[in-house]
Amino acid sequence: MVGLEHYLGVGAALFVIGVFGLFLNRKNIIILLMSIELMLLSVNINLVAFSTYLGDLVGQVFTLFILTVAAAEAAIGLAILVSFFRNRGTIAVEDVNVMKG
Repeated sequence: MVGLEHYLGVGAALFVIGVFGLFLNRKNIIILLMSIELMLLSVNINLVAFSTYLGDLVGQVFTLFILTVAAAEAAIGLAILVSFFRNRGTIAVEDVNVMKG
């Protein structure tokens, strides 16, 4: 049977992969966004696991809000990247500092 420890282990593994993706890759902005999404999904796994374990729906409702914000963040982030790529011709992280206004 799959217990709470298994879900927490998967969540911790996903979070560590996301952190490594942030720190080890400073060149590609797409991978940075994907790493942030992995970290958010690991938190969601933990919230749903604890919610089920405790028999309370608050964690699952909060997870729906987090997924909504993550989807909006991904859509807006990709829209900014497409616009930046059309203007500059690159999406390198080093060149993003020219967006200061």
